[in-house]
Amino acid sequence: MRTIILISLLCYFSCTPKPKEVAKEQEKLPNIIYILADDMGYGDVSANNPESKVATPNIDRLAGEGMRFTDAHSPSSVCTPTRYGILTGRYCWRTRLPQGVLQGYGQALIEQQETTVAELLKRHGYTTGVVGKWHLGLDWAVKSEYKDSLQALADVPILRDMNTEWVDFNTPPANGPKTHGFDYSYILPASLDMEPYCYLENDVLETIPDEYTPGNALNSGDYATGAFWRAGRIAKGFDFYEVLPTFIQKATQFVTNHAKDEKPFFLYLPLAAPHSPWVPKENYKGKSGAGEYGDFVQMVDAKVGEFLKAVENSGISDNTLIIFTSDNGPFWKPHYIEKYNHRSAYIYRGMKGDAWDGGHRIPFIVKWPGKVAANSQSSQLTSLTNLFSTVAEVVKDTPTKGEGMDSESILPVLFGAEADNSNVVIHHSSKAKFAIRTGDWKLIEVLGSGGFTVPAIIEPEPGEPIGQLYDLKSDPGEQTNLYAQQPEKVAELTKQLNAIRKKNF
Repeated sequence: MRTIILISLLCYFSCTPKPKEVAKEQEKLPNIIYILADDMGYGDVSANNPESKVATPNIDRLAGEGMRFTDAHSPSSVCTPTRYGILTGRYCWRTRLPQGVLQGYGQALIEQQETTVAELLKRHGYTTGVVGKWHLGLDWAVKSEYKDSLQALADVPILRDMNTEWVDFNTPPANGPKTHGFDYSYILPASLDMEPYCYLENDVLETIPDEYTPGNALNSGDYATGAFWRAGRIAKGFDFYEVLPTFIQKATQFVTNHAKDEKPFFLYLPLAAPHSPWVPKENYKGKSGAGEYGDFVQMVDAKVGEFLKAVENSGISDNTLIIFTSDNGPFWKPHYIEKYNHRSAYIYRGMKGDAWDGGHRIPFIVKWPGKVAANSQSSQLTSLTNLFSTVAEVVKDTPTKGEGMDSESILPVLFGAEADNSNVVIHHSSKAKFAIRTGDWKLIEVLGSGGFTVPAIIEPEPGEPIGQLYDLKSDPGEQTNLYAQQPEKVAELTKQLNAIRKKNF
């Protein structure tokens, strides 16, 4: 009997984790991966749009393994401002870039005193990496003979672009990802249709862009579609068709390198696709029902699938939080809807650049095994700026004053709480026109799309409403303007919008 008791006690003390080990296990933080598509529409994902002419089995599978949001939005309907919002949890219109995007030689947008999500996570021991399209500016070195020319522009809030002849490519640019919390970076400076066409690894040019491309599909009659890119400097051997595969390979390598680490990792993977140039490789051409764009979306889906499989094969899936989304709505002109019978923005009005929902309602999927219910769906109104506070809550961080000032955590929703759409989200068009959304109501300050859809701005006739108001519950396609019929709601939303614009802390 004594022998049995002794054996039992030995087994108990040897098999039961020590208090420190239990604490360590409880404190184990998840790896976090953001996958950001570029210009992918809500309606391109077949899990969102059963009538999509594009097949997205891998993204659909991710939705089946996690939570799919039906009312998620980018803070802006174009590239640069959204990327700023994702990393800082702040609306970009508060910065030196209140409108539009940066070009390939644009100055760095993120200020040194601003905290990025990468810096927040490093406070909690994360290894951080970014692979993909940066498009937040770099402080390119300037040749000595042109420094006076640059100084002459010192009163410009931010230099959106500069003469390529000014740039000293032999000196690494400053204020890149490494400056803002990323331990590793492999980036394209801006969009894939903007020079310079080159990669930077850890803020150093992989190959100097000392060759020249005359551009492609510049006079197709349908600007910025198809295999379109602008003329400019290009690195020797740079291949537009290989950019997406290259990013997936580099991202996979990052995961493989850190999968066995004691420390968790954060990987920000902003793809440059399916933004133009639409460059599907040969084995994807003609495979969709939506032309070159649809074929390219299917290639994006396949490459995302390859990456997700690599994450699974690394053995870390059970403790990895994965978010898949897009930076804004699709560049899908009205005649493409007619030609292909494919609604890239689904039932929503407008496209990329617009204040209408087609400009900023986006696919948004979150997978976190054991934490987020598989095959679940949420109607929670949310914005990509909310990623900052959500991640902060995941790691139990309390942001300091000013950090993520436009961000609210959606972690309770991810854990199963019911949607609470009393929150407020600001939408900002390419032409700096504001819209505000709370509950089912949406106010747009002007008439017109505010962006790429014609007419962008409509001057009201005497006696006509000066803006737009929609009840999205009964009118998700924003067809019936209630601005004149609901003056109290207009006043309420205008007051809320002005208060948020004035917010400063």
